[in-house]
This record gives sequence, C-alpha cells and structure tokens, in this order.
Amino acid sequence: MKFTLLISSMMLAASAGAFAQSTTAGSVQRDVNQQERIQQGLQSGQLSTKEAGKLEREESKVDHLQAQALKDGKLSTDEKLRLNAAQNKVSGDIAAAKSNNVKGNPTSASSERMQADVQRNINQQKRVEAGVQNGSLTNHEVSKLERGQAHVDRKEASAARDGHVGAAEERGIQRSENRQSRKIHRQKTDAQERKG
Repeated sequence: MKFTLLISSMMLAASAGAFAQSTTAGSVQRDVNQQERIQQGLQSGQLSTKEAGKLEREESKVDHLQAQALKDGKLSTDEKLRLNAAQNKVSGDIAAAKSNNVKGNPTSASSERMQADVQRNINQQKRVEAGVQNGSLTNHEVSKLERGQAHVDRKEASAARDGHVGAAEERGIQRSENRQSRKIHRQKTDAQERKG
C-alpha cells in the first residue's frame, strides 16, 4: 500500500512538473508567434517601423510579466491569467496595427534594421523555448532570460519611437542582443536542469 502511494505521489509530482514545463513553453511559444507576426507585418509593409516599435514596447511588458511570474520558479493560476490577458492584448494590437491604413516601406533601411532585430528576437525566444522543452532551462532561468529580452525589446521600441531606426541605434540593439544570446547559452549549458 505504501509503495503504491509512493508511486502515485511520484507520478503526480512528475505530472505537475510536466504541466509547469508545458505552461512555460507555451508562454514562450506565444512570444515567438507574436514576434513572427510583427516580422511578417514589417516584411509585407502592413506595419511601419514606428508601429513595430510600439508593439515591441508591449512585448517588453509581456516579457517583464513573464520574468516576474517565473521568478519563484512557478506560474500560479493568477499569474497565468494575467500573462494570457497581456498576450491577448498584444495579439489584438498586432492585428489592429496590421489592418489600419498606416503602411510601412519594407525595403527602407530603417525597416530592414527593425526586421533584423525582430528576427533575432524570434531566434532568441526559440532558443529559450527549446531549453524549456529539453529541460536545460529552469523556470527561474527563464525568468532571468525574459527580463533580458524585455530590455532588448525596450531598446528596439525606443529606437523606433520616431519611426526610424538609425545605424547607431542598431549597433546598440545588436550589443544588447549579443549579451542576451550569451546569457541564453550560459543558462542552457550550466548545471541546472528542470526537474519533472
């Protein structure tokens, strides 16, 4: 009887760990999806650089919420609901910005710089998601990485605030993205592993 109870408890704990992992991975995957929609909007001309900058500011707020929610290593039901509501708002704002009358020039130097930055966001978030999926990143580590991604998104938003991302602004963003890339690598290759 005790052995059966022990096995049941272990299975329940593993199931809870897998649920937490899938919840975190789902949240990060949603970041990837939102960034891909912004990228597609820039490439098609549905989004101007300025609009993409506003959306990156919103993405930075979502990343900050994720960082705060995962700081203790768990996502509570309330945290999941707040995060989902924030992501839903960004999703709606992306759709609205892509369907308004403002158009961008996808071949302008500014748009191309923004496109490169957003593509890098996609790549970084995919690396984080892969780390969650394969167990090389804990929720606490994801929290740190999302805080760093929020910083990158804010820099992008600030650069695009006037509708133009200059070469000097781009270099500053790239430095932040390079730091973020190194942090992702360090967190994924350290000794910490996700349990469950």
